[in-house]
Amino acid sequence: MKNIKVPEFSFYFCSVLLILLVNNGCCDWGSSIHVGHEISLAVPLEYSDGFIGRAFLMDDGNGQVEPNFRVALSAEANKGGYSCSLEVFLGDVKVWNSGHHSQFYTMDTCVLELTEDGDLLLKGAEDQVGWRTGTSGQGVERLRILKTGNLVLVDVFDQIKWQSFNFPTDVMLWGQRLDLATRLTSYPRNSTSFYTFEIQHSKLALHLNSGLVLFNDEHRKMAQIPSWWRSIQPPSVRFLALGNETGNLGLYSYSPKKQSFEASFQVLNSKCDFPLACKPYGICTFSNACSCIRLATKEKHMVSNCSEGTSSSAQFCNGTQVEMLELNGVNTVLRDASTRVIVSKTACANLCLDDCKCVAALYSSGNGAKIFRECSIFRLVAGIKQVETGTGTSYMVKVPKGARYDHKETSVEKWVLIVVGVVDGLVIIILVVGGLA
Repeated sequence: MKNIKVPEFSFYFCSVLLILLVNNGCCDWGSSIHVGHEISLAVPLEYSDGFIGRAFLMDDGNGQVEPNFRVALSAEANKGGYSCSLEVFLGDVKVWNSGHHSQFYTMDTCVLELTEDGDLLLKGAEDQVGWRTGTSGQGVERLRILKTGNLVLVDVFDQIKWQSFNFPTDVMLWGQRLDLATRLTSYPRNSTSFYTFEIQHSKLALHLNSGLVLFNDEHRKMAQIPSWWRSIQPPSVRFLALGNETGNLGLYSYSPKKQSFEASFQVLNSKCDFPLACKPYGICTFSNACSCIRLATKEKHMVSNCSEGTSSSAQFCNGTQVEMLELNGVNTVLRDASTRVIVSKTACANLCLDDCKCVAALYSSGNGAKIFRECSIFRLVAGIKQVETGTGTSYMVKVPKGARYDHKETSVEKWVLIVVGVVDGLVIIILVVGGLA
């Protein structure tokens, strides 16, 4: 077995040095890796936060199209250890990662091996296997990267035995296919939620945490690629990606002038259409600003933080201590996958009150020719945005009983609307004053 070990110091100082070394031929293993080869990437003996070690192993050999695809063996500091992964880059954009869904950690070394029997492995100390393709005994001869960005294992006849296109991450490249069995998935930093883009039998859907659908089951069009986009030639659009921070789906093109990728099309164009545009218990206003759902207690104490003053988990399970409060002029972009047909708004509110995990409910009474009455309940108060009145929907949140002003004609609902109006007014005043100045 041919063992090539990359020294630790080559990667410890700066990842830019690695690119220079590759360009000079120091770390160039050609256009493919054959069976029997093993490549080792050392990591620091002591944990170093922010460390990124990366060895670029091969590229697609296409010098006519800029940028090209490159394959790298990487080790990154993360959560007290080093994640070891095989990655594909388009320029400086990571378009595929073997550890996208489940990371493999090592404290010693990161090893890539293509075994004699054709299995591609990522290993750590003492030959601990953290990832594999499972292609042993299938006649695999080498690992190569195609000009489409597809990382493949092929036999002596160049027949594909395994390909990265079958395991999508958060990027869909030109020529790649998604079906009912695959999806795009992105994981926001410092969050337990994640986004998915899925192909279902009768629709395309964006999900938050695999449970809240952005496209309703009435198949109402939420976004559409304009007809002029068809004139864009394939070389211009390089990949489709699901954003980690917003969950927005976009098509990205490379700008040679700016030497960076730019979104040529995005499904969601308004901040308030993002499910996490504001913090929990926040309202996205007409001016794209965030305002809190603030409550007043019986002692006339005004709550300042968005989530402060809401019921605790114990209170949520006690129907005598909580009530449903309707917020006028707001709606939510989230949709409950298990929508229930309900006769009245009161029945919808009671459905949430009887569910300890329910924190909000949306009652739709219908508008127009089709009359329907539906109730959706949520375990997260998010995706709330200000809308025009008369939409036929009622959004309700679970709050402690008595969380309102003592004045008979002043309610929490009215106070929330006043806050929204004040925020919009401040933005408008700032713009006017700025213009005069």
